[in-house]
Amino acid sequence: MTRTSTDTGLLIIRIIFGVILTAHGFQKLFLIGPGQVGETFSQISSLPAPGIMAWIAILVELLGGLALIVGIATRIAAAAAALVMAGAMVTVHLGNGFFSMDGGIEYTLMLTAVGVALVLTGAGRFSLDAKLERGTREQAATVHTTQV
Repeated sequence: MTRTSTDTGLLIIRIIFGVILTAHGFQKLFLIGPGQVGETFSQISSLPAPGIMAWIAILVELLGGLALIVGIATRIAAAAAALVMAGAMVTVHLGNGFFSMDGGIEYTLMLTAVGVALVLTGAGRFSLDAKLERGTREQAATVHTTQV
């Protein structure tokens, strides 16, 4: 596999994961409402402080999803998303078996795995993370060259 195909694969995964997260965060914030999300969390799981957990889920999904789409702070956004999805998997879905149609772990397991994979790989070359890293390296090289 070439570097370009790997980076293209990471781009596709990052964008789709980001779109899914952003859509869910948007839904929770603007369509359902944070208060109702917190109420739902208190009814379907044993989460402590469901109102705070609702805001954490909303912010991670909405802002983390947007960060993943453009590829900025990718490892941080992916780690936060993986933690939120793993939490949902354990507290809500685990008792319902595997398949998502039964409320099981299938969907949250996949999203957790994608988050962990992006933590391990990073955003890839087609991202703001890569652009910023290139700019930092070029700036460091320029400083080093002018000091010599």
